[in-house]
Amino acid sequence: MSTFAKRERLLLADLLETAGPDAPTLCEGWQTRDLAAHVVVRERRADAAGGLMIKQLAPRLERVMTEFTAKPYEELIQLIRTGPPRFSPFQLKQLDEASNTVEFYVHTEDVRRAQEGWTPRELDPVFQDALWSRLERMARLMGRTAPTGLVLRRPDGQTAVAHKGAPVVTVTGEPSELLMFAHGRQSVAKVELDGDENAIAKVQATKQLGI
Repeated sequence: MSTFAKRERLLLADLLETAGPDAPTLCEGWQTRDLAAHVVVRERRADAAGGLMIKQLAPRLERVMTEFTAKPYEELIQLIRTGPPRFSPFQLKQLDEASNTVEFYVHTEDVRRAQEGWTPRELDPVFQDALWSRLERMARLMGRTAPTGLVLRRPDGQTAVAHKGAPVVTVTGEPSELLMFAHGRQSVAKVELDGDENAIAKVQATKQLGI
């Protein structure tokens, strides 16, 4: 049975292929070639991917990214489609789902929403629930640098506290849109914000949301 992570992986690969190597993305300073290289390095070069989180490893990550960005674009797309190497932990279905479902969904939207005339995808309720489950677990990590209190709320009233504090800004939307917001893509997230006007402005302007 196809998993959400596998589905989003193939969607991302197809979208990157269609967009070509020089299309814009929502990732500041990155075109589609850079984003494709990032996805490949993340799951194929664990020795360098740690630089995403560990400052001391950042120079190594930069070198490896430069190496992969120089590869033929078609090769990068194929590496994304075929997935991690045989003995990678990402081959385990549970780890793949836990680590890649959100990763691939957000990066797919990074390409889609950087294009003029984009429209939100119609996502089925089961997938929205899966995204919400992950958002609940990740909310405090993603919202740890929020400049105010931050609450994420689904239209049905379910909430997740991303950051404790006052004043509080409540962000309401579908889980897919809340994920985009919490990952620092506030300007393109289809959400509604409630709270003090100055606090809302600070949350909308911060570039530090997300991991």
